Amino acid sequence: MGQLLNAADFRHAAQRRLPRGLFEYIDRGAEDELALSNLRRSLDAIRLSPRVLTGHPERDLRVRVMEREIAMPVVVAPTALAGLVAYDGEAKLARAAARQGVPFCISTQSITTIEEVRAGAPDADLWFQLYLWKDRELTRKLLDRVWACNVTTLVVTADTPIGPKREYNQRNGFSIPFIYSLRAALDVAMRPRWLAGVLLRYLHTTGMPTYGHYPEEFRSAITRPSIVEAVKLENLLNWDDLRILRQQWKGRLIVKGILHPQDAREAADLGADGIVISAHGGRNLDIAPVPAEVLPDIADAVGNRLEILADSGVRRGSDVLKYISLGAQAVMLGRLPLWGLAAGDEKGADQMLAMIRTEIDMTLTMLGVRRPEDCRGLPIRSTWI
Repeated sequence: MGQLLNAADFRHAAQRRLPRGLFEYIDRGAEDELALSNLRRSLDAIRLSPRVLTGHPERDLRVRVMEREIAMPVVVAPTALAGLVAYDGEAKLARAAARQGVPFCISTQSITTIEEVRAGAPDADLWFQLYLWKDRELTRKLLDRVWACNVTTLVVTADTPIGPKREYNQRNGFSIPFIYSLRAALDVAMRPRWLAGVLLRYLHTTGMPTYGHYPEEFRSAITRPSIVEAVKLENLLNWDDLRILRQQWKGRLIVKGILHPQDAREAADLGADGIVISAHGGRNLDIAPVPAEVLPDIADAVGNRLEILADSGVRRGSDVLKYISLGAQAVMLGRLPLWGLAAGDEKGADQMLAMIRTEIDMTLTMLGVRRPEDCRGLPIRSTWI
């Protein structure tokens, strides 16, 4: 672990540890992966002009997000199947996030249930990401479970009306639900540490991993095709659905997947507390704009009516500050914590987040500013935007 010094190191270690199908499910994009490469190009093109001779003896990385102070402008993003990256992976991410003083958002499609994560990380600032099911009563019951676990921030993913085209998953034999094949079996067999430490451990304790948040009557191993038909995700989600949800949910509501100013205004009008400017990590729509292109216009469109977060493509602490310089209050990290988890289990996730914190602090120091929000006053030089 001491040799893992940056995100690329953690990614390489994760690639060695995980079965190829699972690694590429996390790591890659959609179709021709143009969005994935554009995310990196857009962030690389942003320049922040430093101020010199400012004499700040220390930096203050704390920010307020969803009415709470967090230790740095970072939220661990919801990622499906994090519990396959490491045994009890979602709880481990929650504990790592808690130690670093940042929220962790658990996915509807997690392996570990919200109840188990709360029990395993009682002090964590937990958020919950929601994919609405076709059966709204089942969704309501899920939200009752979430609320009972002292989770008051709900993140609704709005940018996935259909499953994206990821051809490498088909070539790797990786799918949800899992389909047994010789290729998939060989892939797993070539990663004995993962096989023994994750899959066989589940089989020995709780059985084949399942989607933990599916209703009890539909909960089955993710290798069973019936689970896809039993609880379908709502593919016709609209603003009226969000208005109803806003009326039902007593806590804070964030809409994730916004890339257009009018959608941001709609979210503000219906009473959302925040939005996430997100390209889904380049994993959904390959021709979508990158957040860095649209974030300033969206920030101008909604002003202070709601809180703005951003995600997608982050590899360095400086990337976090670039998004903040464009108008975000905090940044969600998806792949990075998973790479840390894969590379070194809970300790690896903790080390990855600590590394990002150090990079943010060092970048602020070099920029001559004290707080992340001070980056908004710096000129931006970019060949992209």
